[in-house]
Amino acid sequence: MSSHLSAPPEQPVSSVTPLFPLHTVRCDGPAVFRNQLARDIGCLLDVDDDVISWTCGTVELVMDGVTHVPDLVAESQSGIVLIDAVTKVGPSAIITEMATAAGYQYRPLSRPELPAIRLRNAKDLLRYARYSVTLDDRIRVLAALDECGTMTLAECLSGFRTTQPLPAFASMVLQRFIAIDLDDALIGPESTVRRFRG
Repeated sequence: MSSHLSAPPEQPVSSVTPLFPLHTVRCDGPAVFRNQLARDIGCLLDVDDDVISWTCGTVELVMDGVTHVPDLVAESQSGIVLIDAVTKVGPSAIITEMATAAGYQYRPLSRPELPAIRLRNAKDLLRYARYSVTLDDRIRVLAALDECGTMTLAECLSGFRTTQPLPAFASMVLQRFIAIDLDDALIGPESTVRRFRG
């Protein structure tokens, strides 16, 4: 049994189809996904406060001549989890055994297991993953939250004066300066914004 980091397998350019959203926040290395389900799991990892970083296909598991490369590798405070995007029934028991023997946790995820509202909110935010917020806007919004404790999203947007409000807000959420609930409802003007406390 062995496990080592390796680069994702090379794919011909013609076989690579862009999967949306295109940008990531905490992916360390090339964001190459096997399918849309794997991409969607990556979206959820980007908005998971426990995740430090994640990669695509960088761990290879080998046991008794069987080789498996999980779709995603997520690093959190509690350890490293290997994740597979499961679109059909597969030999998850043997893969779990391989991962455990190599010192990893293993989690197969299928489409019905993904939280739909959180995923939609994550995708909405990730459209602005490459957006930067000016220092004056960031300080203004954080100071207002320090003073008020919480604000509605509509109130928070008025604090952005030199950058486009919605992209700036999304960027600050993704960079963990501010926080908003992603699970109960789609992000809207009445959503509560607070400082990120980790």
